[in-house]
Amino acid sequence: MSNLDVRPKPVECGGRDDVTGRPVHELLPPRRVPLGESTVVRRLLPSLGRRMVGAWCFVDHYGPDDITDEPGMQVPPHPHIGLQTVSWLHGGEVLHRDSLGSLQTVRPRELGLMTSGRAISHSEESPRRHSAILHGAQLWVALPDGDRHTEPSFEHHADLPAVRGPGFDATVILGELDGAASPGTTFTPIMGADVALEDGADVRLPVEPDFEYAVLTMSGITEVDGMRVEPGSMLYLGTGRRELPLRADGDSGLVLLGGEPFEEKLVMWWNFIGRTGEEIAQAREDWMTGDRFGTVHGYDGAPIPA
Repeated sequence: MSNLDVRPKPVECGGRDDVTGRPVHELLPPRRVPLGESTVVRRLLPSLGRRMVGAWCFVDHYGPDDITDEPGMQVPPHPHIGLQTVSWLHGGEVLHRDSLGSLQTVRPRELGLMTSGRAISHSEESPRRHSAILHGAQLWVALPDGDRHTEPSFEHHADLPAVRGPGFDATVILGELDGAASPGTTFTPIMGADVALEDGADVRLPVEPDFEYAVLTMSGITEVDGMRVEPGSMLYLGTGRRELPLRADGDSGLVLLGGEPFEEKLVMWWNFIGRTGEEIAQAREDWMTGDRFGTVHGYDGAPIPA
């Protein structure tokens, strides 16, 4: 997914300076950002108060939107370097195309995972025949220095492992939760899980004390470690926990994100993650001159200019 800010500013991320070395409750308010022709997202990372959660460096939440008589998501071809994109849906479908020739429809609770590596471009759109409701999250994972120039790739995993218990069902998106491991490729110690809670559920999920965590509430009201979190909000939890208490007031859904603090310093600008401003400037020039990023075939529209 693209960052469509017209005048994006460079954002410095990473390092342990901003990592809280203890459990905390830090509510991250969303910022509303237009995405493409008809979608508005709630941007939660990066924010003024929090740049990263482990290697997770970008989080958008959108919907649920009624797109019965609308085109839905329409994000033209755009470039990426230095990151992975994670497409995650609770409702609707997203058609992914990329410069590798991938063509894949991603549906609810399926993992669409694109590793940009040195350079890739892609588009995302609601198919012409689509469901009435579009609801999901788009997330980026920063690649460590040793892997950020790798060859680009795309993975689609329709069958993901689950962790179940009384009143809850957790799908492992990336990494591992309670012994269940996602098939998605990772490059740092990281985890992501989608947790569905039944009304009245009182759950304690096992977590890693060395990881920092955050919870994105997708739907319903969830009490996270005693704090009520509204839909479309993110609660940063810091580090130092071995379990995470969750309680549902009505059926609810959330995405749990975690990982070891990302020690490297990054520069993020538009859809690029690098280490220096010069590297970002070169990526921008390469995209505008048609070098390096390849071509996305089949999208009905022009690429997004940097």
